[in-house]
Amino acid sequence: MTVHEIPDELISLERSAEQERARLAGLTGDDYDAQLRRWREASAAFHTAVTDHAVTAKIRRYELEQAVKKAVRHPEPKDDTADE
Repeated sequence: MTVHEIPDELISLERSAEQERARLAGLTGDDYDAQLRRWREASAAFHTAVTDHAVTAKIRRYELEQAVKKAVRHPEPKDDTADE
């Protein structure tokens, strides 16, 4: 699967989940618990969307999930030479 085949919705949902996870840093107590719930909700939304898309597109769910995570966490550098 290439990045070009990944729906923007999945990219957006994974970015949201990653942002919620990052907000856990430094929190404790009730603040941590509340943020953990937000992260889990965002993560669940992402996983549900991945599963739904994989079923619809008849592709392997794991491969789709890994492609989305790679696209979000390790984006390929833009080719600036195309503008020349």
